[in-house]
Amino acid sequence: MNKIIWILLTLLFCINCNAEILEDEVVKTLPRYPIKPVVHNKYNYEDTEKIPIKLRIQQSIISENQVYEGQEIHFELVRSVIYKGKVIAKKGSTVCSKVSLAVTPGMNGIPASIVFKDFIVPNIKSGQITDSYEVFGQDRSLFVFPLKWALTPLPPTGSLTNFIKGGHAKLNTKKTITIYYYPNWI
Repeated sequence: MNKIIWILLTLLFCINCNAEILEDEVVKTLPRYPIKPVVHNKYNYEDTEKIPIKLRIQQSIISENQVYEGQEIHFELVRSVIYKGKVIAKKGSTVCSKVSLAVTPGMNGIPASIVFKDFIVPNIKSGQITDSYEVFGQDRSLFVFPLKWALTPLPPTGSLTNFIKGGHAKLNTKKTITIYYYPNWI
């Protein structure tokens, strides 16, 4: 019993911590002033009047691995945006967007996806445009899960379906996507 008390007291008083304080270099490069988000205080989201904005990507995306988060992507207006007889944005204008999220395909047939955000359309405020647009790959989970349950009675075969991956997210220059312009939103 004395040995245990002696060991505990030795460990309690003799532990010497030589930890070093590390400073993050990324934090040093960030601005010191507080960053305030854009807040829409005056709004009326009950108004459902919307005008479609048809876009076509300027350079094809073959896979979600080709893009990265924060990358600027350029679209082209397929048709002019017209509201109450006035042309808001002309056909052929460039619309910029950013990749908000790029998710790789998962096991069990879960598809890949790419989320585009922060669309900048000429002559339209950012608060009056659809917030985001998402492109999905092929969803194979609708095939995989019934197959998994059917193969479950045969011990190792049901778990082998875990290795079936979902499809890649692609966006071709021929495909037209639609976001919306809400003219009465402030």
